[in-house]
Amino acid sequence: MARPDPSARPDLYARVTQQIIADLERGVRPWTRPWSAEHLAGKISRPLRHSGEPYSGVNVLLLWSEALARGYSAPVWMTFRQALELGAHVRKGESGSSVVYANRIVRTEAGEGGQDVERQIPFLKAYSVFNVEQIEGLPERFHAPQAPVLDHVQRIARAEAFFAATGAEVRHGGDAAYYVMGTDHVQVPPFECFEDPHGYYATLAHECTHWTRHPARLDRDFGRKRWGDVGYAREELVAELGAAFLCADLGIALKPREDHAAYLASWLEVLNGDKRFIFTAASHAQRACDYLHALQAPG
Repeated sequence: MARPDPSARPDLYARVTQQIIADLERGVRPWTRPWSAEHLAGKISRPLRHSGEPYSGVNVLLLWSEALARGYSAPVWMTFRQALELGAHVRKGESGSSVVYANRIVRTEAGEGGQDVERQIPFLKAYSVFNVEQIEGLPERFHAPQAPVLDHVQRIARAEAFFAATGAEVRHGGDAAYYVMGTDHVQVPPFECFEDPHGYYATLAHECTHWTRHPARLDRDFGRKRWGDVGYAREELVAELGAAFLCADLGIALKPREDHAAYLASWLEVLNGDKRFIFTAASHAQRACDYLHALQAPG
């Protein structure tokens, strides 16, 4: 079996980044519409593998972007071979969508003293998946209409309980939302000031992602010195992605915030200058989500 060629990694990083940049240049944030139509998986969902396991990290962004561009309403994806194993087949002429797999290879090399030294080399590999709407002959469960779900009030109650369980101090007041590192608190306008409950909880998701960057938690620091600098733009992109992931997990509709429109240019500058940062941002966002989920009571 041929070993992965680490030298090929930059091309793949650049290709994935360029896909996200193309969306942003059109004024589209692919993470702001992570919902399907009437599907068994639910109206709002992360992209799912054929097993029902949700994708994570940058693959969430890639498949949300593909679903938006191609008009897919189902959130389920699988490989050509997985479709065959289910007795189905990809329709002729359909093209797949790329997702990526990160891993490390271990090489043994001679050290300075002549002894063998193991070196880990990270690599990135792409493979294609197909949306279930591109596949014929799948079992009915992959196309079933949405089953009865929690009603609107219960779903919002779930979000309320989620953020309360994090232990983050949330203060209400004013007309702006932000996280203050010095006092370690999240500030949001009163609930009644939002157009709808989803907007309130989506804002909490964004600010609570910022909350995880505190040194006592994930200690995330991009060297931000002032409002609007590169470090600030990087942290805002992490919080934006973290909010999108959390909202998908909680069944909350995430719409673009008007006060974040000014970030588009700075995100484009960051991504054009660093072809790997979308991977870094997605990884930090996933870590923040995992941290907040881990604070929930078991059961």
